[in-house]
Amino acid sequence: MATGATNALVFIIDALSRLYLLVLLLRLFLPLMRADFQNPLAQAILKLTSPLVVPVRRILPPVGRIDTATVVIAFGVQYLALFLIALIGRNNPDIVTLLVASAISLVLLTINLFFWLIIIRIVVSWISAGGYNPAVAIVYTLTEPLLRPFRRLIPPLGGFDISPVFALIGLGALMRLVMGLV
Repeated sequence: MATGATNALVFIIDALSRLYLLVLLLRLFLPLMRADFQNPLAQAILKLTSPLVVPVRRILPPVGRIDTATVVIAFGVQYLALFLIALIGRNNPDIVTLLVASAISLVLLTINLFFWLIIIRIVVSWISAGGYNPAVAIVYTLTEPLLRPFRRLIPPLGGFDISPVFALIGLGALMRLVMGLV
């Protein structure tokens, strides 16, 4: 019984931390990809993350276009989640190991985020041609800079843009490369 309760608690901590980390990563990448912050979804992302990011931003100003406060908060949330999971599992958490695991987990989560954004973009392009949707606008804004280099190398074939396929292959290879570091 204790094992089931422990697994459930670990699952809850992992799921909630990943959901919030995804929102933090979106906050990090939206300005980098020059997203429209009048978008209601972008406004929601800012509202959800501002209570933690804004106070840290007073201490850590952005470096160029990179919001260092968001990076630090995301790293802290990931570290705290891994620390809590290690404590629940009765493991003796080593600080250095948790720091490295947090960094690798954030990189993998970022790659995974873009992988799924491209998948969503592909599916949306099949289902809904035209029309405006705030979520679709954010997906297109975030994925376009990744797909643009592939489009330069691979022209559309018969009117079909296959650049997302090669972007997904590249992201999959990058994910395996990062997982190989563990």
